[in-house]
Amino acid sequence: MPDTQDRFGPRFERAIALIDEANAPDPVTIEVDGRDVPKELTHARMLTAWVERLLPEPSEALLLAARAHHIRRWESPRDTFPAGRRGYLRWRRDLQVRHAAHARAILEECGYDEDTIGRVERLIRKETPKRDPEGQAFEDGLTLVFLETQLHDFALRTEPETMVNVIRKTWSKISPAARELALASDLAPEDRALIERALA
Repeated sequence: MPDTQDRFGPRFERAIALIDEANAPDPVTIEVDGRDVPKELTHARMLTAWVERLLPEPSEALLLAARAHHIRRWESPRDTFPAGRRGYLRWRRDLQVRHAAHARAILEECGYDEDTIGRVERLIRKETPKRDPEGQAFEDGLTLVFLETQLHDFALRTEPETMVNVIRKTWSKISPAARELALASDLAPEDRALIERALA
């Protein structure tokens, strides 16, 4: 991100490096371009890139939140919470709090002010107002990363009708710009067909 680093300076560059360093040991990997890479490190970089495409000048706080949104997520696996939807929602909320706390610790170490840190925390915890453009870009980027890296495998283990409902619900949350980017993405034919079915 040379342009972004030039815009925000060495403190931003150091924070990004520390966040990436925290995510690098992820034992969970995904395949990208034929290589196995740490999942959360890769997702964080992808979300950063999507946010930069969605907004012409994303704020420093938004880029920091994008990079730290799932920091060290593997430390709190799903099976440490009860099964079922209530357990799932508790797990998700706990993750948001954990990720925000991790981000705060790094940003404090880098010398960020409380306003910036608080903004990063609210973005990670999804506590921004509905009409907040950066909150929307954050949500859009998360969805685009999901479509790019997780939709296919998720669809393989999920009933088709359930997937259709998931896609419809997700589609209602993202912006028109994100919808265009999603449809222009390099999706597997079966994934594209699933999305088209959900939108029909």
